[in-house]
Amino acid sequence: MGSKNKLKRFKENDTFSNVYQPKREELVGSKFRLKGHWREEVFKNDNPMVLELGCGKGEYSVALAQKYPDKNFIGVDIKGARFWRGAKTAIEEDIPNVAFLRTQIELIDFAFAENEVDEIWITFPDPQIKYKRTKHRLTNMSFLERYKSILKPDGTVNLKTDSEFMHGYTLGLLHGLRYEVMYANHDVYKQEGSPAEVTSIQTFYESQYLEQNKPITYIKFNFSS
Repeated sequence: MGSKNKLKRFKENDTFSNVYQPKREELVGSKFRLKGHWREEVFKNDNPMVLELGCGKGEYSVALAQKYPDKNFIGVDIKGARFWRGAKTAIEEDIPNVAFLRTQIELIDFAFAENEVDEIWITFPDPQIKYKRTKHRLTNMSFLERYKSILKPDGTVNLKTDSEFMHGYTLGLLHGLRYEVMYANHDVYKQEGSPAEVTSIQTFYESQYLEQNKPITYIKFNFSS
């Protein structure tokens, strides 16, 4: 994407009522007014709240919001020029139960309060296969602790990825920590009875992976032990 296009999208994001872009200092300084108040301030209801972390273009967040109008969805990504597409679609199609937050995932517990979130989706994250990059892996120990802190006690996390490495790494970590794995599958499109929200919604890249006959893996877990 050209720099002119990026600038145009950043400017347009500033005008969108469904996009929130707090500065880092605002978050870490505990000055972010929406922390603990997303439902009443943004969605004006008490419905369950679901995050998509590393939402990319926001396709999954938007599709989930359309499929489940009785839930609130927030796509989170540091790359605002990417989720511009999802935010714009939501405005054009009048989908009120989806919003977008521009921030780094490692600051997620500064943006949401304890027990504020009902569910988390992590869709096709970078597996960060090299050992030195484990600190950026979205299911490493420190990220899991952040998710646990903002989720309700019975809250769930969904990981959907084309990376067998990421799937195996996460499963191993979960078993080691004795967290409850509610569902795990190495190839959800070839398994009968896979959850509808996993197989009925596809990102642009996911459809490309499927054309290449790449298996899509899925894990659903919570922090019960």
